[in-house]
Amino acid sequence: MEGIEHRMVSVNGINMHIAEKGEGPVVLLLHGFPELWYSWRHQISALASHGYRAVAPDLRGFGDTDAPPSPTSYTAFHIVGDLIALIDLLGQDQVFVVGHDWGAWIAWYFCLFRPDRVKALVNLSVAFYPRNPLAKPLDQMRAALGEDYYICRFQEPGDIEDVFARFGTASVLKRFLTSREPAPFYLPKNKEFRDSPNGEISLPSWLSEEDINYYANKLDMKGFTGGLNYYRALDLNWELMAPWTGVQVKVPVKFVVGDLDLVYNTLGAKQYIHGGGFKRDVPFLQDVVVMEGVGHFLNQERSDEINTHILDFIQRF
Repeated sequence: MEGIEHRMVSVNGINMHIAEKGEGPVVLLLHGFPELWYSWRHQISALASHGYRAVAPDLRGFGDTDAPPSPTSYTAFHIVGDLIALIDLLGQDQVFVVGHDWGAWIAWYFCLFRPDRVKALVNLSVAFYPRNPLAKPLDQMRAALGEDYYICRFQEPGDIEDVFARFGTASVLKRFLTSREPAPFYLPKNKEFRDSPNGEISLPSWLSEEDINYYANKLDMKGFTGGLNYYRALDLNWELMAPWTGVQVKVPVKFVVGDLDLVYNTLGAKQYIHGGGFKRDVPFLQDVVVMEGVGHFLNQERSDEINTHILDFIQRF
């Protein structure tokens, strides 16, 4: 954490917190849910030591960045707009982008909307999925996975926030960050985590109580609603993205995923990634790496290996 600088910037009508370190070409690091800039703590230092300027924002709705209350303020256009304003403020024509989880999803949109601003992309965990013009995403998820599927449970404002409040922020974070079941994630009503709120959860070697406390203290300031609003804007995004139906992602891409990742093991992801669909939709996809025995939060679980994957790829450009 030594040498990481923090500041607030004004972008796209909101106040955004960014963490940054290093000098050189900018690498923009985009975190997921329920996370913060802090998820990239290992990557920030590694990139800075190799001649890059690592910039990790708290995305809209997270951490010290503003969190508008309405889901309609969390479309891809809002989030990508925040990031374009950020790189303008940094004085950059082009940046490298690294995304994970929702950050990866946003990075795909970033490359669809403004490929001219991206030198290359390293995305973790979440592959690109083309828009299906025949069905909204939530309809597809409910039909395939049911109402207890976690994204479906996230939809009703206040519902899952009440569940999380009952378990406590630190406890919820431990359950998310330590989950390693390679299957769709369910939160059945009144049985959300299959144990009592007081159930003990042991942490893996890559995650400390200090890490959990950092996340929890920040999340307790604003709650989970900002992050949940990304999920609540899914169908709105689908409507707004109609003009991009069938558009390919045309930037150089490396994709890395763990074989125990719940996303990799849901809704035909493996077949899409390895069966030709991914390469069809992302024609400049250069590398696909599947890490064995690794879960969803791979940039923290296997930080050294992820650092190497990122550096090996961006040093080509």
